[in-house]
Amino acid sequence: MVTLETPRLILRRWREEDVAPMAAINADPEVMRWIRDGSVRDEQQTRSGIQAWEREWESQGFGLFAVEIRSTGELAGFTGLSVPTYLPEVLPAVEVGWRLRRSHWGQGLATEAAVAAVRFGFEERGLERIVSITQVGNDASERIMTKLEMRPVRETDNPTGGRRVRVFELSSGQYVTTTRSKSLAHRRRP
Repeated sequence: MVTLETPRLILRRWREEDVAPMAAINADPEVMRWIRDGSVRDEQQTRSGIQAWEREWESQGFGLFAVEIRSTGELAGFTGLSVPTYLPEVLPAVEVGWRLRRSHWGQGLATEAAVAAVRFGFEERGLERIVSITQVGNDASERIMTKLEMRPVRETDNPTGGRRVRVFELSSGQYVTTTRSKSLAHRRRP
């Protein structure tokens, strides 16, 4: 079982007790505003989603992590890697994504979690390219993608939600270069 730790978070596989708190996150219209057609999800839909995410772990060797707050044990949402089958024109690809409870927005937690997921994808799973897809207008997600050093590569329509989306991308070569640059810059600080 893969578990990742960051200064404030534990990224881990899903448990039965995660269904209810994740369902509460999925039931918040503001959280779901930028997801597909904006529809909220109930507990059964959430349970089915978690089961699908766990199957992806088994078949792909990566998937969406449950994001837990280290200091409290609270489920904050998810981050991780998945195959964006809903947007066939970008395939083959692996997407990094995230969804957090609204009370955890604006604290840098989504970025912290996504950085760990991207590192896992490139360094542990040997991926060549990671994309991230967001609806046009979701500026908060675009800021996270920029912090991940991703660059916009196309704009298109999402066939499952009918909304315009922007696709960002980061190659393994770009990841290595930016990681090395950041590491060197960090070492030079007095």
